Amino acid sequence: MTDMKPDGGHIAQGGKAIQGASVGILMLEARFPRIPGDMGNALTWPFPVHYRVVRGASPDRVVRQRAEGLLEDFIAAARELVADGVDGITTNCGFLSLFQDELAAAAGVPVATSSLMQAPMIQATLPPGKRVGILTISADTLTEEHLRKAGVPDGTPVVGTEGGREFSRIILNNEESMNVEAARQDLVEAARELAGANPEVGAILLECTNMVPYAADINRVTGLPVFSIYSFVTWFQSALQPRAGF
Repeated sequence: MTDMKPDGGHIAQGGKAIQGASVGILMLEARFPRIPGDMGNALTWPFPVHYRVVRGASPDRVVRQRAEGLLEDFIAAARELVADGVDGITTNCGFLSLFQDELAAAAGVPVATSSLMQAPMIQATLPPGKRVGILTISADTLTEEHLRKAGVPDGTPVVGTEGGREFSRIILNNEESMNVEAARQDLVEAARELAGANPEVGAILLECTNMVPYAADINRVTGLPVFSIYSFVTWFQSALQPRAGF
């Protein structure tokens, strides 16, 4: 940050250990591949981000076990990111909507835990008779509480990818190699199921942050807008650090 001096010069302002990265991302502790587009691949972002891994927060523990026992670890990691200089916090798992209220209260900066939080805004953009539909990595464990905490409208259709052969298995079991084309097919088939079984769906929301690399494929096969953690965090960052020079 700079301030103008009366003589036209600039005064540089510090106060942060790290500057220029306004978004802090709380990461699960995982080893599965993070290809470009994945939230955990730093090359995905058109702006700098700052990461903090929450130790012990495995995909299985967060998605299948409701992140039990991990709230204080996430709070501590969020506070560390803020202390280092970030202006807002997000996470790399949509299931962490369960912690939205607690993290927002503890961090002292804006917090956007889950891609699912976009659902009310997306719904408001759709024409009468249309609604948002959700693709998730685990429909079996995405509960009404997860959806309610994120503000997802009642009755929103949800389809999971756990019936596929690659995507959910690799990520939830934290395996270190993945057949990307097989994962892509899992996402495409799940999207077709969602749109085919629910013709009123006018837009698709990706719960899982690892689904972003396949958003264009989903759009291509369904013809529907596809929202994701990428759309959410780019919106979030644009407010935390507004572009100058217009």
